[in-house]
Amino acid sequence: MATMPSHRYLPFPAIQLPDRKWPNRTLVTAPTWCSVDLRDGNQALIEPMTVETKIRFFRHLTQLGFKEIEIGFPASSQVEFDFTRKLIEENLIPDDVTIQVLTQSKEDQIRRTFEAVKGAQRVIVHLYNSTSTQQRRVVFKADKKGVTEIALSGAKLIQAIAAEHLETRWTFQYSPESFTGTEPDFAVQICNAVLDVWQPTPEHRAIINLPATVELCMPNVYADLIESFCRRLTRRECVFISLHTHNDRGTGIAATELGLLAGADRVEGTLFANGERTGNADIVVLALNLMTQGVDPQLDFSDITESKRVYEECTGLPVHPRHPYAGELAHTAFSGSHQDAIDKGFEAQAKANEDQWTEVPYLPVDPRDLGLTYQSVIRVNSQSGKGGVAHLMKRQGLELPRALLIDFSTEIKKVTAKVGTELSSEDLLRYFREEYVDLKRPIEFVRHVELPTSTPGRREIVLTLKINGAERDITGTGNGVVDALVDAIGQDLGFEFGVLSLEERSIRSGSDATAVAYVPIRIPGRPPIWGVGMHPDTAEVQLRAIISAVNRSGLTINA
Repeated sequence: MATMPSHRYLPFPAIQLPDRKWPNRTLVTAPTWCSVDLRDGNQALIEPMTVETKIRFFRHLTQLGFKEIEIGFPASSQVEFDFTRKLIEENLIPDDVTIQVLTQSKEDQIRRTFEAVKGAQRVIVHLYNSTSTQQRRVVFKADKKGVTEIALSGAKLIQAIAAEHLETRWTFQYSPESFTGTEPDFAVQICNAVLDVWQPTPEHRAIINLPATVELCMPNVYADLIESFCRRLTRRECVFISLHTHNDRGTGIAATELGLLAGADRVEGTLFANGERTGNADIVVLALNLMTQGVDPQLDFSDITESKRVYEECTGLPVHPRHPYAGELAHTAFSGSHQDAIDKGFEAQAKANEDQWTEVPYLPVDPRDLGLTYQSVIRVNSQSGKGGVAHLMKRQGLELPRALLIDFSTEIKKVTAKVGTELSSEDLLRYFREEYVDLKRPIEFVRHVELPTSTPGRREIVLTLKINGAERDITGTGNGVVDALVDAIGQDLGFEFGVLSLEERSIRSGSDATAVAYVPIRIPGRPPIWGVGMHPDTAEVQLRAIISAVNRSGLTINA
């Protein structure tokens, strides 16, 4: 048996933190959110965004409620620089939004960055340099002292330039890039050294951002790293601890949530997890995860379809159909047992407290809270059962008797197996009418007339029918119009049967009301045969339903 070359990889070292506190904590407030869609996302696109596209995306982010937005890396390209200037010069930044700009700890980049943000009201200057053992060895060929000097020279220059522009409220942010690949002691040491330069206070805090630039460890280990770091930072009360996770191991969201439990205050991420390689933590999921735990996320995704549309049009990337909240199939059930549970859950939820979403199995969030409808919650294909058929037929105003529902579901399974695709509620209604309602051979109902009788309680009717296309009148008597119809067909057409039950309902209200009648008939030696009538006249609808059942029987009619 072939095996994967696991011997080529080393396990991430465990963090010794026996008194860790984060496992017993609960998230009760939203973090400060910082979108980095316009930086990481732009770096990772096949076709980078234009200035106009960036403006459109920026405006959407502000509409969602982001108060901190990293608008880019102004020193990296002319587009980034021009975008920054356009936002400032055309006054496109809302008064309550702080822009963030990224720069490496290099003098030319830092000066270019300050040039780009000149005149802005509030700016976070985000300084970074890589500190990991791997990059020190492979990329920079520098020791800890040399890497620390890089960070400190940048920190001092930022502080000096900011002091010359007091018209702007500055916040300084430092990221030891590749934090998870850095020795924990050294990560604390270099961040403390940067804070010694900046001298933040509780009233004017700095930001220390701890990025999993490449996700190297399990989420619980990342949480241990964060809690350990927070304990040893010398100016913890003067600092916002920020997280910036990536998704290389597929657990960026989990790592962020555990990192918040471990003491972080702030999250950098992107909409729908865009970013280098496997992407950043998905802020859409993080925010809505909080909402489903009863915590106000402080971001507005009540029109998630619009966010999805803006994202896809601006980035050129699709949102996966299985995305937890925005995916086309995120709230959809095809399985019969799931559909049945959801359908019953909707009924229970309608009777429950609408302020709490508690009664619908398989739906942890009410799609309506995301601006979605219930149209796509239950969809029918060859794997679906009667619960899904029942739900979609209710959407068309038809609540089928259970026995008829079983009968119709059996027919629909045959259809879906044949066509190989799912069926919409409109498709189901069409098949339902073709199978149970609109049959005109061998008998087509034309009209009926009731005749006066001398016997109390007895009814006599004259039916005008088309028998295999030829019109004729037949007459019958009984205790009601249904009995009279059975009598007429038996006497005049030689077709003997009985009516087992009759259920009548209305599928619309007001002047446009339509009655629907469900009727199973009995023929000796055969299971019940269902027929359905739809008509505004309540007497006629019963007759139409019975004739439909007769037509479905397949027996020969004496013309």
